Amino acid sequence: MKEIKLITAKAAGKDQPQLFILSKKDKLATIGFNKTETDYIAKKQKAGDSYILLNRFTDLIFIQFTDEWTQKTTSEQLELFRGLGNKMCAALNTHGYADVFLNECGNSQYLLAVAEGLVLSNYQFLKYKSDKKSNSLSKVALASSATSAKEIVQLQIVCDAVSRARTWVNEPQSFLDAVTFSKEIKKECSEAGVKCEILNKKQIEALKMGGLLAVNKGSQIPPTFTIMEYKPSKAKNKKPLVFVGKGVVYDTGGLSLKPTPNSMDTMKCDMAGAAAVTAAIIAIAKAKLPYHVIALVPATDNRPGENAYTPGDVVTMYNGKTVEVLNTDAEGRMLLGDALAYAKKYEPSLVLDFATLTGAAAAAIGPYGTVCMGTADEKTKMLLKESGQLTHERLVEFPFWDDYANLIKSDLADMKNIGGPIGGAITAGKFLEKFVDYPWMHFDIAGPAFLSIADSYRGKHGTGVGVRLLFHFVEQLSK
Repeated sequence: MKEIKLITAKAAGKDQPQLFILSKKDKLATIGFNKTETDYIAKKQKAGDSYILLNRFTDLIFIQFTDEWTQKTTSEQLELFRGLGNKMCAALNTHGYADVFLNECGNSQYLLAVAEGLVLSNYQFLKYKSDKKSNSLSKVALASSATSAKEIVQLQIVCDAVSRARTWVNEPQSFLDAVTFSKEIKKECSEAGVKCEILNKKQIEALKMGGLLAVNKGSQIPPTFTIMEYKPSKAKNKKPLVFVGKGVVYDTGGLSLKPTPNSMDTMKCDMAGAAAVTAAIIAIAKAKLPYHVIALVPATDNRPGENAYTPGDVVTMYNGKTVEVLNTDAEGRMLLGDALAYAKKYEPSLVLDFATLTGAAAAAIGPYGTVCMGTADEKTKMLLKESGQLTHERLVEFPFWDDYANLIKSDLADMKNIGGPIGGAITAGKFLEKFVDYPWMHFDIAGPAFLSIADSYRGKHGTGVGVRLLFHFVEQLSK
């Protein structure tokens, strides 16, 4: 999508696709519909349709009656409008239109949600296609007296960030290995004014990040540890907010090898947490939100080659704790443990980690939300859940009782890296808790990060989940 812009109703050109958001009380003739059209609309309404598409051959007219939506919650209504944008996007590209005009409807947030749905639905990943059939849609224009230019710019920034995260997740490991990923991150940070430092393998060894190094032992490509920082001059927070993202660019399971069908074949997405936190801090910086944010990305692939770490190994982590490895496919928590312990040096006000961590989380709630848990206070949890509802990146908080910590006790070391057949998402969280002593929340995005079937404006394959949630959360903190 090249452009989202604000224009006046008078600036809308003739023969341009337009959206009208209406109530059944609105008089269609006064809006500009002729008798044939009003009769057709009435016929469709009588049949129970609230979404009506008029093809005038020179343009498309989208009509959405929202009377039945008024009883919905704000978050539900916003999602319905994003879904409307998705339906419009499909029609516009099918008919080859380049732009669309969204008419004033009395609520700027509704129009922004439609635009968001349009832009996110229009995403394509065509890099490896010989026949690149690009979508025709390239511009969305809004007429809204209540919408500011700043809101439009911000929406464009966020949509671009989601697209950036999706592209990283969709890239195959043959291109996006740990070293290339860190270079991609640094390039994006440079353009956004975000400070970026990449630690190489020797530096990681000097820090004694045993978890990250253990996972990397099976790979010919060295690990990286990328540190990003956005610190505006008038930041609202005295202590930084820290994001941590799992950056396993490809996960075979290591010596605990995954089965290929429906498992290993999608494991290029195992760095979706890293993609989300990176895209989020870049969006926050581009939008100039007055909040000090740091993002940490430990990255490697997990393979059974070279001198791969094995079940039965004992690994000493960055904070000195020891881990008995019982399954090399429980690798994400190993490198996240190092990164979470490293985050302590920043004396953070809050740390949020994002990871495609467990099949248990995906099995529990599917692709419809993100499993979360942690030690943050109730006010922080409430704000995160509100952001989740308003962006439709919904959060489901799992219990975090100490009983689950008993399941990762080891006879040989301080802990083991798996907890058995029950509560897999929670025992993974309890493992990570061993590396934090600050307010913290863990987000397991294994369900919604990568989709095999297209889902509205989230599309198919990489969804960029987490970017909009984090941006909205920081935006609210900034206020």
